[in-house]
Amino acid sequence: MIRLDKYLADLSIGTRQEVKKYIRQGRVCIDGNIVKKADTKVDEQIQKVSFDGKELGYEAFVYYMLYKPAGVVSATEDKKETTVLDLITDKKRKDLFPVGRLDKDTEGLLLITNDGALAHRLLSPKKHVDKVYYAKVEGVVTEEDVRRFAEGLSIGQGEEASPSKLVILKSGAVSEIELTIQEGKFHQVKRMFEAVGKNVIYLKRLSMGALKLDETLEKGSYRLLSKEELEQLC
Repeated sequence: MIRLDKYLADLSIGTRQEVKKYIRQGRVCIDGNIVKKADTKVDEQIQKVSFDGKELGYEAFVYYMLYKPAGVVSATEDKKETTVLDLITDKKRKDLFPVGRLDKDTEGLLLITNDGALAHRLLSPKKHVDKVYYAKVEGVVTEEDVRRFAEGLSIGQGEEASPSKLVILKSGAVSEIELTIQEGKFHQVKRMFEAVGKNVIYLKRLSMGALKLDETLEKGSYRLLSKEELEQLC
């Protein structure tokens, strides 16, 4: 059961103050009956709410897969930069947030939701959720680097990166790798390679737990998770 004004605000009908005004104006009905009190409780699983005669659909949680492009910041709002939430052009809820962060110049998979419990499970190092990245790295990545990553290494500022799995896809002046980590420290992948004397020039997240980036999505586009994806993720 949730308050009627929160129900409407969550669906972006308006701000809490705006929807209170709409309710007083008699524009909102519950099960066909006009309701004029904002604190009226609604059973979102059973009752039907309409605004200006149009029935609304309410889901407690929503889940979007976003193919984050470079140049966009992983934040809910920013006065100067385009945020990942700015890319969600559906009539979106006010309580959405990105699960974890990708650097501004990093692209790839980002989950957008309002499910705080799921976000905690995915981000907590104690849960050991794999996060897989593809990167292009200036410098020859060697088996010695693979060994050091597997053992864990210091990444500066008194921080240690836990053991990770480094796979060399191509070794050369510009190497290509796939890296699996279970943490999300600030600039972690870049700092890990800096610790072995190399520079990441391109970084893309491929997966997070069971959720894999849908490569049919264009950069900057998104879609709702499928039922199967959500079941695997949970």
